[in-house]
Amino acid sequence: MDYAKIIDHTLLKTDAQKKDLDKLLLEAKKYNFMSVCVSPIWVKYAAEQLKDTNVKVCTVIGFPQGATPTEVKVFETKNAIENGATEVDMVIPVGVLKDKDYIAVENDIRAVVEAAKSKALTKVIIETCLLTDEEKIMACKLSKSAGADFVKTSTGFSTAGATVKDIRLMRETVGEQMGVKASGGVRSREDADAMIKAGATRIGTSNGVKIVEG
Repeated sequence: MDYAKIIDHTLLKTDAQKKDLDKLLLEAKKYNFMSVCVSPIWVKYAAEQLKDTNVKVCTVIGFPQGATPTEVKVFETKNAIENGATEVDMVIPVGVLKDKDYIAVENDIRAVVEAAKSKALTKVIIETCLLTDEEKIMACKLSKSAGADFVKTSTGFSTAGATVKDIRLMRETVGEQMGVKASGGVRSREDADAMIKAGATRIGTSNGVKIVEG
């Protein structure tokens, strides 16, 4: 198992500085991670530093609450792509999903998918820790219907991260064609193995080096 190729090596801490980013980028080059996942302000710099590598640049949209207007998410997506991002992880408006306004949630996702189309992969963060199983299933169905490439468990900024149970449920809901990203609380190779076994095809973690080195 080439763990590096399923890891989004992540730095989204609010107080992350350039020296922290430089460390992340060096590790990404050394271990050849699938991507680095960084805040939007760091996308251009990360893309410049990684241009001669196979490491992709991933960023976050509407992060961490998902409560920005759709048109703002669309602008963020286009801006990130212009700056060199080839993957975008967007957060759904969780409260709107809970209000059962499914058309609004699907339209929100679809707008970002359309903005990214043929330029960047779209991953949809559904923030599983705040949802019932029924809401998780609905969020996955809406993401699939809207044409997203992945569903993703968590921002890492809420009450909990990925669980094996949630990954299994998400995989069962979206089928085999869509990606499932486990994010939040994946700290060891054992954690990663459990998520992969449950159906995860990507791992978002700040512990990528530890996982690769076992």
